[in-house]
Amino acid sequence: MQQLLALIEQKKQEYAQLPLFNFMQDKSINARQRLAWAPCAAHFIMNFGELNKYFLRVEPTNDPIQALINKHTYEDDHHWLWFLEDLKNLELDKSLKFSDALKFLWSEETKNARWLNYQLYRYTSNATPIQKIVIIEVLEATGNIMFSNAAEVGKEIKAITQKPCRYFADFHLNVETGHITGTSGIEQYLQEIQLSEQSRQEAFELVENLFTFFTQFTNELLVYAQTHQIEQELKAA
Repeated sequence: MQQLLALIEQKKQEYAQLPLFNFMQDKSINARQRLAWAPCAAHFIMNFGELNKYFLRVEPTNDPIQALINKHTYEDDHHWLWFLEDLKNLELDKSLKFSDALKFLWSEETKNARWLNYQLYRYTSNATPIQKIVIIEVLEATGNIMFSNAAEVGKEIKAITQKPCRYFADFHLNVETGHITGTSGIEQYLQEIQLSEQSRQEAFELVENLFTFFTQFTNELLVYAQTHQIEQELKAA
């Protein structure tokens, strides 16, 4: 498992170089504009709790690795509530007809968010506990990069508006540790897991594919943020 974790770390550092994160760090851009991609991420974020409840979690279980996964899912299955709070505080919670909201969520603009969800469901639906650990490690790695950047923007917004964020904040970052949660010494525990050659190769392919899907999703968020000006949309609302 040690080689696999090293690959995830390598892909995490490559992911951290994506243009969206440069955009989020650019203080010449309005702070709220740097999080203007939030509506585009809604399909993924709102499905994340379902992924944890119905695909990653298996109860009851006698498998110690699955038990560890189950514990982790209870930490991750409710973050969408914080997202809804922040949409209001960021003034991104504009009114739409129900039909317009549905068209947006299933539009071309958000297709990579949907595709990422579908691939995560596909990979987790028949996954072994070890494969689920790999998926969670990728989710945690990408989440750690995303929210380390978002939390800094959230601090700027709070200083300006006096409205705190919870999803785009240290509050969220503190539970996106970069690794599966639920037990002390988890990194050492993961490194000591032994994989067969076939399992290792399948896991390497899984990591490569998931980071590809996350990269497509993240690039889609940047396009959305660059083409939807918050101030103009507020005037139109």
